[in-house]
Amino acid sequence: MIPTKRAHRLVAVLAVPALLLTAACGNGDSDTGDGDGDGATASWPVATVTGDLGEEPEVTVEEDAERSGETRVDVLVQGDGPEVSDGDFLRTGLLVRSPDAEQEDLVNTWRPMVADPEGGEEQETEDADPVYAALQVNTDDLLPPAATEPLIGVNEGSRVVVQGSAVELIGDIATQLGFEEGDSVVFVYDVVTVIDAQGRVEGEQAPVEEGMPEVEAEGTEPAEITIPEGEDPPQELRSQVLIEGDGPEVEAGTQLIAQYTGAAWSDGEVFDSSWNRDAAAKFGIGVGQVIQGWDEVLVGSNVGDRVLLVIPPDKGYGASEGHDLQEETLVFVVDILDAV
Repeated sequence: MIPTKRAHRLVAVLAVPALLLTAACGNGDSDTGDGDGDGATASWPVATVTGDLGEEPEVTVEEDAERSGETRVDVLVQGDGPEVSDGDFLRTGLLVRSPDAEQEDLVNTWRPMVADPEGGEEQETEDADPVYAALQVNTDDLLPPAATEPLIGVNEGSRVVVQGSAVELIGDIATQLGFEEGDSVVFVYDVVTVIDAQGRVEGEQAPVEEGMPEVEAEGTEPAEITIPEGEDPPQELRSQVLIEGDGPEVEAGTQLIAQYTGAAWSDGEVFDSSWNRDAAAKFGIGVGQVIQGWDEVLVGSNVGDRVLLVIPPDKGYGASEGHDLQEETLVFVVDILDAV
Protein backbone atom coordinates (compact mmCIF):
# COMPACT_ATOMS: atom_id res chain seq x y z
CA MET A 1 0.00 0.00 0.00
CA ILE A 2 1.53 3.30 -1.11
CA PRO A 3 0.99 5.77 1.76
CA THR A 4 -1.89 7.60 0.14
CA LYS A 5 -4.57 9.59 1.88
CA ARG A 6 -6.97 6.87 0.81
CA ALA A 7 -6.24 3.17 0.43
CA HIS A 8 -6.87 3.02 -3.31
CA ARG A 9 -4.61 2.69 -6.31
CA LEU A 10 -3.31 5.95 -7.66
CA VAL A 11 -4.14 7.10 -11.16
CA ALA A 12 -1.16 8.40 -13.10
CA VAL A 13 -1.07 12.18 -13.45
CA LEU A 14 0.12 12.02 -17.03
CA ALA A 15 -2.69 13.18 -19.34
CA VAL A 16 -3.36 9.83 -20.97
CA PRO A 17 -6.89 8.60 -21.76
CA ALA A 18 -8.01 6.52 -18.80
CA LEU A 19 -9.26 3.79 -21.10
CA LEU A 20 -5.65 3.00 -22.01
CA LEU A 21 -5.16 1.77 -18.45
CA THR A 22 -7.12 -1.38 -19.24
CA ALA A 23 -5.07 -4.57 -19.44
CA ALA A 24 -4.63 -6.36 -22.74
CA CYS A 25 -2.82 -9.44 -23.93
CA GLY A 26 -1.05 -10.30 -27.14
CA ASN A 27 2.19 -11.61 -28.57
CA GLY A 28 4.05 -10.84 -31.76
CA ASP A 29 7.28 -10.97 -33.70
CA SER A 30 10.13 -8.59 -33.11
CA ASP A 31 12.35 -7.13 -35.82
CA THR A 32 15.19 -4.67 -35.78
CA GLY A 33 15.18 -1.67 -38.10
CA ASP A 34 18.17 -0.18 -39.83
CA GLY A 35 18.95 2.32 -37.11
CA ASP A 36 22.12 2.44 -35.12
CA GLY A 37 21.95 6.23 -35.09
CA ASP A 38 19.59 9.15 -35.47
CA GLY A 39 17.31 9.65 -38.44
CA ALA A 40 16.44 5.97 -38.86
CA THR A 41 13.36 4.86 -40.77
CA ALA A 42 11.14 1.82 -40.52
CA SER A 43 8.52 0.92 -43.08
CA TRP A 44 6.13 -2.01 -43.12
CA PRO A 45 2.56 -2.76 -44.18
CA VAL A 46 0.85 -0.34 -41.78
CA ALA A 47 2.95 2.81 -41.26
CA THR A 48 6.30 4.48 -41.84
CA VAL A 49 8.02 6.21 -38.92
CA THR A 50 10.85 8.71 -39.43
CA GLY A 51 12.68 11.26 -37.32
CA ASP A 52 15.63 11.74 -35.00
CA LEU A 53 15.85 10.32 -31.52
CA GLY A 54 14.46 12.89 -29.10
CA GLU A 55 12.48 14.71 -31.78
CA GLU A 56 8.79 14.20 -32.47
CA PRO A 57 8.46 11.19 -34.81
CA GLU A 58 6.63 11.51 -38.10
CA VAL A 59 4.16 8.71 -38.81
CA THR A 60 2.80 8.34 -42.34
CA VAL A 61 0.39 5.79 -43.77
CA GLU A 62 -0.09 5.06 -47.47
CA GLU A 63 -3.69 4.81 -48.68
CA ASP A 64 -3.17 1.23 -49.86
CA ALA A 65 -1.27 0.12 -46.73
CA GLU A 66 -2.23 -3.32 -45.50
CA ARG A 67 -3.44 -3.90 -41.95
CA SER A 68 -1.59 -6.54 -39.98
CA GLY A 69 -3.12 -8.61 -37.20
CA GLU A 70 0.31 -9.43 -35.83
CA THR A 71 2.39 -7.23 -33.55
CA ARG A 72 5.59 -5.95 -35.10
CA VAL A 73 8.49 -4.38 -33.22
CA ASP A 74 11.27 -2.35 -34.88
CA VAL A 75 14.25 -0.75 -33.14
CA LEU A 76 14.89 2.35 -35.26
CA VAL A 77 17.73 3.69 -33.14
CA GLN A 78 19.82 1.21 -31.17
CA GLY A 79 20.87 2.51 -27.76
CA ASP A 80 23.84 1.25 -25.78
CA GLY A 81 22.51 1.67 -22.24
CA PRO A 82 21.13 -0.94 -19.83
CA GLU A 83 18.64 -3.48 -21.15
CA VAL A 84 14.99 -3.23 -20.22
CA SER A 85 13.88 -6.08 -17.97
CA ASP A 86 10.40 -7.29 -17.11
CA GLY A 87 8.86 -4.94 -14.54
CA ASP A 88 11.41 -2.13 -14.97
CA PHE A 89 10.30 1.49 -14.96
CA LEU A 90 11.02 3.69 -17.96
CA ARG A 91 11.34 7.40 -18.58
CA THR A 92 10.27 7.60 -22.20
CA GLY A 93 9.04 9.84 -24.95
CA LEU A 94 5.79 8.34 -26.18
CA LEU A 95 3.49 8.69 -29.17
CA VAL A 96 0.38 6.54 -29.62
CA ARG A 97 -1.55 6.96 -32.85
CA SER A 98 -4.26 5.24 -34.83
CA PRO A 99 -3.24 5.14 -38.50
CA ASP A 100 -6.79 4.14 -39.46
CA ALA A 101 -8.69 7.28 -38.48
CA GLU A 102 -8.31 11.02 -38.77
CA GLN A 103 -8.09 11.82 -35.08
CA GLU A 104 -5.73 13.38 -32.58
CA ASP A 105 -2.97 11.28 -31.10
CA LEU A 106 -4.05 9.20 -28.14
CA VAL A 107 -0.77 10.19 -26.46
CA ASN A 108 1.97 12.55 -27.64
CA THR A 109 4.51 13.63 -25.05
CA TRP A 110 6.22 15.82 -27.65
CA ARG A 111 3.07 17.96 -27.66
CA PRO A 112 2.04 18.16 -24.01
CA MET A 113 -1.24 19.65 -22.89
CA VAL A 114 -0.91 23.14 -21.42
CA ALA A 115 -3.39 25.31 -19.58
CA ASP A 116 -5.46 27.83 -21.51
CA PRO A 117 -4.42 31.28 -20.21
CA GLU A 118 -8.06 32.37 -20.52
CA GLY A 119 -9.25 29.55 -18.28
CA GLY A 120 -10.61 27.21 -20.95
CA GLU A 121 -9.74 23.56 -21.53
CA GLU A 122 -6.10 22.49 -21.78
CA GLN A 123 -4.74 22.60 -25.31
CA GLU A 124 -2.12 20.58 -27.12
CA THR A 125 0.82 22.73 -28.13
CA GLU A 126 3.98 22.47 -30.22
CA ASP A 127 5.66 25.29 -28.27
CA ALA A 128 5.82 23.68 -24.81
CA ASP A 129 8.85 21.63 -23.82
CA PRO A 130 8.29 17.90 -24.38
CA VAL A 131 7.59 15.79 -21.33
CA TYR A 132 8.35 12.16 -20.56
CA ALA A 133 6.04 9.34 -19.62
CA ALA A 134 6.84 7.23 -16.56
CA LEU A 135 5.67 3.70 -17.14
CA GLN A 136 6.31 0.20 -15.85
CA VAL A 137 7.02 -2.53 -18.37
CA ASN A 138 4.68 -5.48 -18.84
CA THR A 139 2.34 -4.49 -16.02
CA ASP A 140 -1.12 -2.98 -15.91
CA ASP A 141 0.26 0.52 -15.47
CA LEU A 142 0.13 3.63 -17.65
CA LEU A 143 -0.25 1.41 -20.71
CA PRO A 144 -1.55 -2.15 -21.04
CA PRO A 145 1.04 -4.94 -20.64
CA ALA A 146 0.82 -5.98 -24.28
CA ALA A 147 1.91 -2.51 -25.40
CA THR A 148 5.09 -2.50 -23.29
CA GLU A 149 6.09 -6.18 -23.16
CA PRO A 150 7.87 -5.82 -26.55
CA LEU A 151 10.29 -3.35 -24.92
CA ILE A 152 11.87 -6.11 -22.82
CA GLY A 153 15.43 -6.61 -24.03
CA VAL A 154 15.84 -3.25 -25.78
CA ASN A 155 18.51 -0.83 -24.58
CA GLU A 156 18.32 2.55 -22.96
CA GLY A 157 18.77 5.19 -25.64
CA SER A 158 16.71 3.31 -28.25
CA ARG A 159 13.79 4.44 -30.39
CA VAL A 160 11.32 1.58 -30.69
CA VAL A 161 8.16 1.27 -32.78
CA VAL A 162 5.46 -1.23 -31.81
CA GLN A 163 2.42 -1.64 -33.99
CA GLY A 164 -0.29 -4.13 -34.71
CA SER A 165 -3.90 -4.89 -33.88
CA ALA A 166 -5.50 -2.26 -31.64
CA VAL A 167 -7.56 -4.95 -29.94
CA GLU A 168 -4.45 -7.01 -29.22
CA LEU A 169 -2.32 -4.11 -27.95
CA ILE A 170 -4.97 -2.06 -26.14
CA GLY A 171 -7.57 -4.71 -25.34
CA ASP A 172 -11.27 -5.09 -25.96
CA ILE A 173 -11.77 -1.54 -24.72
CA ALA A 174 -10.21 -0.39 -28.01
CA THR A 175 -13.69 -0.11 -29.51
CA GLN A 176 -14.58 2.53 -26.93
CA LEU A 177 -11.59 4.54 -28.15
CA GLY A 178 -13.05 4.53 -31.65
CA PHE A 179 -11.15 1.57 -33.10
CA GLU A 180 -12.97 -0.89 -35.33
CA GLU A 181 -12.25 -4.57 -35.78
CA GLY A 182 -9.09 -4.91 -37.86
CA ASP A 183 -7.78 -1.43 -37.04
CA SER A 184 -4.14 -0.96 -36.14
CA VAL A 185 -2.35 1.18 -33.55
CA VAL A 186 1.22 2.51 -33.54
CA PHE A 187 3.37 3.14 -30.45
CA VAL A 188 6.66 5.05 -30.73
CA TYR A 189 8.95 4.97 -27.67
CA ASP A 190 12.16 6.91 -27.05
CA VAL A 191 13.63 5.00 -24.10
CA VAL A 192 15.46 7.74 -22.21
CA THR A 193 16.10 6.04 -18.85
CA VAL A 194 15.73 2.50 -17.54
CA ILE A 195 15.03 2.35 -13.81
CA ASP A 196 15.65 -1.01 -12.17
CA ALA A 197 12.48 -1.99 -10.30
CA GLN A 198 14.70 -3.73 -7.72
CA GLY A 199 17.13 -0.83 -7.41
CA ARG A 200 18.37 0.99 -4.33
CA VAL A 201 20.18 4.30 -4.13
CA GLU A 202 23.93 4.05 -3.67
CA GLY A 203 26.30 5.88 -1.35
CA GLU A 204 27.58 6.00 2.19
CA GLN A 205 24.80 6.44 4.71
CA ALA A 206 25.18 9.24 7.24
CA PRO A 207 24.73 8.59 10.98
CA VAL A 208 21.20 9.38 12.11
CA GLU A 209 20.59 12.53 14.10
CA GLU A 210 19.90 12.41 17.83
CA GLY A 211 16.41 11.13 18.57
CA MET A 212 15.91 9.66 15.11
CA PRO A 213 15.45 5.92 14.43
CA GLU A 214 18.42 3.84 13.33
CA VAL A 215 18.25 2.50 9.77
CA GLU A 216 19.92 -0.47 8.06
CA ALA A 217 19.08 -0.89 4.40
CA GLU A 218 20.85 -3.36 2.14
CA GLY A 219 20.04 -5.83 -0.60
CA THR A 220 16.43 -6.38 -1.59
CA GLU A 221 14.89 -6.66 1.87
CA PRO A 222 12.84 -3.98 3.67
CA ALA A 223 14.92 -1.53 5.68
CA GLU A 224 15.45 -2.40 9.34
CA ILE A 225 14.15 0.48 11.45
CA THR A 226 15.03 0.66 15.16
CA ILE A 227 13.06 3.13 17.25
CA PRO A 228 15.08 4.96 19.98
CA GLU A 229 14.42 3.11 23.24
CA GLY A 230 12.38 5.09 25.74
CA GLU A 231 12.00 8.07 23.38
CA ASP A 232 8.61 9.71 22.91
CA PRO A 233 7.76 10.40 19.27
CA PRO A 234 8.46 13.95 18.08
CA GLN A 235 5.42 16.21 17.84
CA GLU A 236 6.67 17.87 14.66
CA LEU A 237 7.57 16.48 11.26
CA ARG A 238 11.25 15.50 11.13
CA SER A 239 13.39 14.32 8.25
CA GLN A 240 17.00 13.61 7.40
CA VAL A 241 18.77 12.83 4.14
CA LEU A 242 20.81 9.71 4.93
CA ILE A 243 22.34 9.39 1.44
CA GLU A 244 22.68 12.47 -0.76
CA GLY A 245 21.91 11.89 -4.41
CA ASP A 246 23.24 13.96 -7.27
CA GLY A 247 20.18 13.72 -9.51
CA PRO A 248 17.62 16.39 -10.39
CA GLU A 249 15.52 18.08 -7.74
CA VAL A 250 12.09 16.52 -7.20
CA GLU A 251 9.39 18.94 -8.31
CA ALA A 252 5.73 18.97 -7.33
CA GLY A 253 3.55 17.28 -9.93
CA THR A 254 6.14 14.72 -11.02
CA GLN A 255 5.79 10.96 -10.79
CA LEU A 256 8.14 9.69 -8.10
CA ILE A 257 9.63 6.21 -8.47
CA ALA A 258 10.86 5.03 -5.09
CA GLN A 259 11.55 2.13 -2.77
CA TYR A 260 10.25 2.60 0.74
CA THR A 261 9.69 0.93 4.10
CA GLY A 262 7.25 2.19 6.74
CA ALA A 263 7.15 1.33 10.44
CA ALA A 264 5.09 2.49 13.42
CA TRP A 265 6.94 4.43 16.13
CA SER A 266 4.95 2.70 18.89
CA ASP A 267 6.35 -0.79 18.29
CA GLY A 268 8.82 -0.49 15.41
CA GLU A 269 6.86 -3.01 13.37
CA VAL A 270 7.01 -2.65 9.58
CA PHE A 271 3.49 -2.16 8.26
CA ASP A 272 4.35 -1.69 4.60
CA SER A 273 7.29 -1.93 2.20
CA SER A 274 7.68 -1.80 -1.56
CA TRP A 275 10.35 -4.50 -1.18
CA ASN A 276 7.63 -6.98 -0.23
CA ARG A 277 6.03 -6.42 -3.65
CA ASP A 278 9.24 -7.04 -5.62
CA ALA A 279 9.13 -3.64 -7.32
CA ALA A 280 9.49 0.04 -6.59
CA ALA A 281 6.38 2.19 -6.27
CA LYS A 282 5.27 5.04 -8.55
CA PHE A 283 3.06 7.90 -7.38
CA GLY A 284 2.41 11.58 -7.86
CA ILE A 285 4.23 13.84 -5.41
CA GLY A 286 3.33 17.32 -4.20
CA VAL A 287 -0.23 17.10 -5.48
CA GLY A 288 -2.07 15.63 -2.51
CA GLN A 289 -1.99 12.02 -3.69
CA VAL A 290 0.12 10.84 -0.77
CA ILE A 291 0.16 11.69 2.92
CA GLN A 292 1.08 15.28 3.76
CA GLY A 293 4.42 14.40 5.35
CA TRP A 294 5.64 12.85 2.12
CA ASP A 295 4.56 15.84 0.03
CA GLU A 296 6.23 18.31 2.38
CA VAL A 297 9.57 16.47 2.63
CA LEU A 298 10.10 14.72 -0.68
CA VAL A 299 9.37 17.73 -2.89
CA GLY A 300 12.73 19.48 -3.04
CA SER A 301 14.73 16.32 -2.43
CA ASN A 302 17.01 14.96 -5.13
CA VAL A 303 16.93 11.82 -7.22
CA GLY A 304 19.37 9.44 -5.56
CA ASP A 305 18.51 10.55 -2.02
CA ARG A 306 17.70 8.19 0.81
CA VAL A 307 15.38 10.09 3.13
CA LEU A 308 14.34 9.23 6.68
CA LEU A 309 10.98 10.69 7.71
CA VAL A 310 9.25 10.75 11.10
CA ILE A 311 5.66 11.84 10.53
CA PRO A 312 3.21 12.78 13.32
CA PRO A 313 -0.43 11.69 12.95
CA ASP A 314 -1.67 15.08 11.69
CA LYS A 315 0.63 14.78 8.66
CA GLY A 316 0.05 11.04 8.26
CA TYR A 317 -3.25 9.21 8.57
CA GLY A 318 -4.71 11.38 11.33
CA ALA A 319 -7.56 12.60 9.15
CA SER A 320 -8.40 9.09 7.88
CA GLU A 321 -11.27 8.09 10.13
CA GLY A 322 -11.03 4.44 11.14
CA HIS A 323 -7.55 3.93 9.67
CA ASP A 324 -5.45 1.43 11.67
CA LEU A 325 -2.60 3.98 11.78
CA GLN A 326 -4.75 7.05 12.45
CA GLU A 327 -3.09 7.82 15.80
CA GLU A 328 0.40 6.54 14.94
CA THR A 329 3.60 8.44 14.38
CA LEU A 330 5.03 6.93 11.21
CA VAL A 331 8.64 6.27 10.26
CA PHE A 332 9.58 5.90 6.59
CA VAL A 333 12.83 5.22 4.77
CA VAL A 334 12.51 6.29 1.11
CA ASP A 335 15.00 5.69 -1.69
CA ILE A 336 14.24 8.11 -4.56
CA LEU A 337 15.10 6.30 -7.79
CA ASP A 338 13.70 8.83 -10.25
CA ALA A 339 11.18 11.65 -10.70
CA VAL A 340 9.52 11.95 -14.11
